[in-house]
Amino acid sequence: MTIRPATSADLPAIALLQDAAPEASQWDPAGYLAYDCVVAQHGEALAGFVVCRRTAPGEYEILNLAVHPDARRRGVARKLLNHVMGAASQWFLEVRASNNSAICLYESVGFRQVGRREGYYGTSPEAAIVMRWDS
Repeated sequence: MTIRPATSADLPAIALLQDAAPEASQWDPAGYLAYDCVVAQHGEALAGFVVCRRTAPGEYEILNLAVHPDARRRGVARKLLNHVMGAASQWFLEVRASNNSAICLYESVGFRQVGRREGYYGTSPEAAIVMRWDS
């Protein structure tokens, strides 16, 4: 598996991957290249992607992370997180309250729950759990 920066050529595959992961945020993939977008490539196919941005000196936010259902539970998400989290001292993210698998993954790499945003997702009244990681 190769972890590398996303390119415009990856956008159709990112869109398909995002469609296959309805629990992920469903944003226009074309906008991801305005941020730090990294993909996990397995052979010719994309297994996952992560999009993040710097919000302040030493502070970053994960905007979206998705792994294709066929590639889950194989360390793809963990590899993507390890790749992007590097030297930053503080990370934040929101995750659907019902997405227990993602919450467990984030907690396993050191994120902790610090808040809750009711009705956060425009497509449903579901709450988001706000998580934070400090180095």
